[in-house]
Amino acid sequence: MSRRTLVFVLCGLLVAVGLAFGVSRFASSQPDGLEKVVTDQALDAGAAPHALADGPLADYSTKGIGDPGTSTGVAGVVGVAVVFTMCGGLVWARRRVGRRRFAAVAEAEA
Repeated sequence: MSRRTLVFVLCGLLVAVGLAFGVSRFASSQPDGLEKVVTDQALDAGAAPHALADGPLADYSTKGIGDPGTSTGVAGVVGVAVVFTMCGGLVWARRRVGRRRFAAVAEAEA
């Protein structure tokens, strides 16, 4: 990876972490549009709780952190880290497979 690409990726990661931690604390605690319609129309009657409803990052918050804004911000940063790691792994795997295919094609043409 070139230095320019690395700087671009790190700046993007820094912006994403900053937004996840800083801006998410100002998100509304009210239900979103779809959730409100489901509740208003009583479409959620008899719905079972989600299997991960008691998870450490359930409901856009972090268990064990008392301040709701900080709790949401930490959950956002964890989400950014998970997505960045998954995408980075996919890019790494794709580049590795691409190099193998390129080497196989070059060998077959020689």
